[in-house]
Amino acid sequence: MEPDTRSTTSSEEDFTGFVKEHEARLRRAFVAAYGGERGEEATAEALAFAWENWDRVSKMDNAPAYLFRVGQSRTRKPRTPVTFPPAPNDAPTFEPGLVPAVRALSIHQRTAVVLVYGFGWTLREVAELTGTRITTVQKHLERGLANLRHTLEGKIDER
Repeated sequence: MEPDTRSTTSSEEDFTGFVKEHEARLRRAFVAAYGGERGEEATAEALAFAWENWDRVSKMDNAPAYLFRVGQSRTRKPRTPVTFPPAPNDAPTFEPGLVPAVRALSIHQRTAVVLVYGFGWTLREVAELTGTRITTVQKHLERGLANLRHTLEGKIDER
């Protein structure tokens, strides 16, 4: 008896469609939360997990949020500071204290601030991806912005 290649092909097509729809958003969220290198690694880990467990993942109501948690846990390194790659020479100019100030935010505040203001996501989109309530994302965003204002006001006033 031959194996049913039709279901395998359908499963591969479903997974390919899922990746096309969600990979870029997952990658942006991971990079916003953890920086370039770990963000890319978390994306790869999350999608590899999804492929290995596609029969379970494909039935989930909010698979991207679940995979966001998978990527977080699979790339967790003890006490590793978030680092951002150096800006290319042609990068737009910005407040020099911004990167250290963003880096100093908590992981939840940094994720909310970067995704909402850096990538233009809505609070609902961030909440769905991180598996939290919209009000929680709003609080992280408000606190993150307050911390940034406090940190940057001191830098600007010193000039």
